[in-house]
Amino acid sequence: MMSGDKFVIAGKTYSSRLLIGTGKYRDFAQTRAAVEASGAEIVTVAIRRMNIGQNPNEPNLLEALPSSRFTYLPNTAGCYSADDAVRTLRLARELLDGHELVKLEVLGDPQNLFPNMPETLKAAAQLVSEGFKVMVYCSDDPIQARMLEEAGCVAIMPLASLIGSGMGILNPWNLQLIIEKARVPVIVDAGVGTASDAAVAMELGCDGVLMNTAIAQATDPLRMARAMKLAVEAGREAFLAGRMPKKLYSAAPSSPTEGVIASARPKAA
Repeated sequence: MMSGDKFVIAGKTYSSRLLIGTGKYRDFAQTRAAVEASGAEIVTVAIRRMNIGQNPNEPNLLEALPSSRFTYLPNTAGCYSADDAVRTLRLARELLDGHELVKLEVLGDPQNLFPNMPETLKAAAQLVSEGFKVMVYCSDDPIQARMLEEAGCVAIMPLASLIGSGMGILNPWNLQLIIEKARVPVIVDAGVGTASDAAVAMELGCDGVLMNTAIAQATDPLRMARAMKLAVEAGREAFLAGRMPKKLYSAAPSSPTEGVIASARPKAA
């Protein structure tokens, strides 16, 4: 991370702009190895699918990824109503000793996992009123994103494409509209398939990228985790550097022409 280029979520500064999920790995040992390889400091956990203490007789993710070292981001994966999402995150707060930073997602369809935005907005308002610091998964609609920010969410997390699809960024223009207006971090969430997708998100100006399936379901998860780490860093550097303007055609040479010995041009017949 360059000096002065800070990634701040809910008042806390992080050195990595890559956030990763903890599901779909072979076991907790592989989960830990992938998180280590990615350099991520924020890890998401699906409260309805992963044990962080609610099932005392099962392996506990907290033993593999201690909360003293990693920032947990409990999420509401599998929730299809605002009420379910709010209940789930209240449970997470109890299990994590008053933890307030959460990821809200309220799904609208079990097949495509697209967000239900009316229920998402309803849940966000309730959670913010209860003191939660809400990072919210949403559609790439700039108006909905603005409404979530106005509701008090600490980060907006528009999808790049459908959850688990690996299709990459399908609508970069909408993402740019969200980024231009947002006063809170914008983090691409869902749809990243490979390192180039992560780099493009960062080059567009996103503050971070969250992913799970792209790493966990890769042929070599640890190598992909390292690739994603580098891609996020490279994309951020490119964004800060400022790319050259795109041109359909330019005769301007990339090398200086001063001092070059002129050669005779062929005469027209």
